[in-house]
Amino acid sequence: MNATVIGGGLAGCEAAWQLANRGVRVTLFEMKPAKKTPAQSLDTLAELVCSNSLRSDRLSNAVGLLKEEMRRLDSLVLGVADATRVPAGGALAVDREGFSRGVDEAVRNHPRIEVVCREVTAIPEGDVIIASGPLTSDALSEAIAGLEGLATLHFYDAAAPIVTADSLDRSKVFEMSRYERGADYLNCPMDEAEYRAFTHALQTAETVPVKGFEEKAVFEGCMPIESMAKRGDMAIAFGPLKPVGLTDPRTGRTPFAVVQLRRDNFSATLYNIVGFQTRLTFPEQRRVFSMIPGLEHAEYARLGVMHRNTFLHSPGFLDDTFQARTRPGLYFAGQMTGVEGYVESAASGLLAGLSLACRLRGQEPPHFSGRTAIGAMGRYVSTPSRHFQPMNCAFGLIDPLERAPGQKKIRNKQERYERVSERALAEIDALRRRMEHDGLAPADRLDYTRHDGGTV
Repeated sequence: MNATVIGGGLAGCEAAWQLANRGVRVTLFEMKPAKKTPAQSLDTLAELVCSNSLRSDRLSNAVGLLKEEMRRLDSLVLGVADATRVPAGGALAVDREGFSRGVDEAVRNHPRIEVVCREVTAIPEGDVIIASGPLTSDALSEAIAGLEGLATLHFYDAAAPIVTADSLDRSKVFEMSRYERGADYLNCPMDEAEYRAFTHALQTAETVPVKGFEEKAVFEGCMPIESMAKRGDMAIAFGPLKPVGLTDPRTGRTPFAVVQLRRDNFSATLYNIVGFQTRLTFPEQRRVFSMIPGLEHAEYARLGVMHRNTFLHSPGFLDDTFQARTRPGLYFAGQMTGVEGYVESAASGLLAGLSLACRLRGQEPPHFSGRTAIGAMGRYVSTPSRHFQPMNCAFGLIDPLERAPGQKKIRNKQERYERVSERALAEIDALRRRMEHDGLAPADRLDYTRHDGGTV
């Protein structure tokens, strides 16, 4: 049994891992290091090009549920992420380079995966998973666009700046996670005058022209901070600068606004400015962001950048296993399918890889219903919609709790979501047992050394 995977990002690596662990020999094509997209800088596989956060790890959050489903299905990405995590309160954030290196080593050392470093310009024959990402090369994009029944659309994505820890003025910042859940973030507090001056500077700063840029074509989760500021003087105070759950220990009060910095690597030498995706010019980033208390003399390991992403119009083209309806044996995975976010991309690779492995073995793939986060994502990308756009995993996509006649709705949102998660994980566990019975459980397990010397 043989399969081809195109793209060595999170989705491609996860798909290759799921295939190889079920006895399939995989050829994984990745055009790095010879050729990189504008968003890439590392030579290793599974590079995190934007944030280093995989977002919430709590079961009252939809992406937290998705991660736990993936853990129970032996996800490579989650295994390495858990092993390379850095403190981030209730979120799962990772050492950026350590994570990429961990996935790279696991994939390259797998006896049934061959990594070929060259660009693919045409869709190969046979069983294929295309996970080349929203910055797919022009030649392959043209080949994909020629497939029957396919339309494409585009959105804009952005990366936030990263600052060096030793350039921060620690006398002006305090360590704390929201609601005192640890001390994993650095917080730069602003009073009202500082906030209003900063907002005005954002609203009037010079931006980089992006060809074809339209505000309506920006994914909300990656909205440039200056675009958000232009929506109203208090917009960012209720967005990434919201002070809720934070009390400055030096004053005993909640600041008017707070800029948060999240650790970007295990050694805490780099920090990501949370929510500060931007298309400001580089000089303007240095000028405007120096108005943030504690960042007056910040040194930047990376300044913010913006780029255009291309996506498939997946509804009607893909089924709920991410297989092309017009060409059986051809699957897509990752952000190019319209799932948004690192975890969602990896989950689509997991589902595509598992489904293709079943196809090659002559078995029906396990059915993930809309009561699970993975199944709800597959349903979202495959259900016809005139207004399709990239989407993060959300409880709104997952089937609501069933209620007996006369039974009242659970009013507490957190309790309701936790009940949805319990139901989903029970279904995932049942699917896992069925796969084990059918001989579909992975033959190989991840054994990756954590920073504390243990293994996962």
